[in-house]
Amino acid sequence: MELYQLRYLVAVADTGNFTRAAERLFITQPTLSQQIINLERELGHKLFHRLGRKAVLTEAGNIFLERARRILFEADNAAKELKDDPGLERRINIGAIPTVAPYLLPSLIALCRELHPNLQISVREDFRPQLVRGVLEGELDLAITAQPVTNRQVSVEPLMSEPLLLVVGCQHPLARQERVTSADLGHETFVLLGNASSVAEQVQNFCGDHHIDPRVGFRCAQVATVKSLVAIGAGISILPRVTRAREDAGTLAYIELADGSPTRELVVIRHLQRYQSRGAGQFLKLLHESVQQHLLP
Repeated sequence: MELYQLRYLVAVADTGNFTRAAERLFITQPTLSQQIINLERELGHKLFHRLGRKAVLTEAGNIFLERARRILFEADNAAKELKDDPGLERRINIGAIPTVAPYLLPSLIALCRELHPNLQISVREDFRPQLVRGVLEGELDLAITAQPVTNRQVSVEPLMSEPLLLVVGCQHPLARQERVTSADLGHETFVLLGNASSVAEQVQNFCGDHHIDPRVGFRCAQVATVKSLVAIGAGISILPRVTRAREDAGTLAYIELADGSPTRELVVIRHLQRYQSRGAGQFLKLLHESVQQHLLP
């Protein structure tokens, strides 16, 4: 039994299809099929039901899959630990949600390059479900995302709590009010991030808690688009404080609601069983220091 055979088994189980698994592994489908057959012969059990294009785990396959995952985890952890020499070039893979990555990571990566020149950092900007999956599958060493994260296979480490602020154009009537409450928002047009964003979910929850039925005029994929539309008076928005930038001065006003702004909890997630490399530990330390120094009130 070889480790690559276990990786093949996991890929087929995850994709439910031999062809897709082969594409993911960058091998041919006949090669993959033959190795699974070889593994089944060695174990003396069928691991998959071949149902047309679908590959469904048998009872034996389900039992063996969990063992295979644990074996691969331990093998990967051992290899990482042996390679984690402070004198060698090290690489870590970091994930972050779109409302964090462009505002928090560039300065942090610049600091890492200065203090830890041997540390090579790769970044994936994605939404929370994809980041959780990346951590679970070992593609990411750690990821920065927003609560809630409920998967029990990942550790959830608090990073910071920040308010979501009302954002209006500087010429908007709300920008000139001394006191703005949630009741003032009921007849406004909202410019929001798409439903895949955790911020959109939090805004919807906030509106529900305050009995606001938001009239959504625009759904945007990027914070920059939201800001541009708000700046020209197309509507108002609610965005995390971390997205506030110096260049917004003169075009946008950020306002804390008098009856309580919504908040979001940012966390760092890692796999509970995966070895934390020296590089990941160095990055995590600088991340917490940066948050304490620059982002918290």
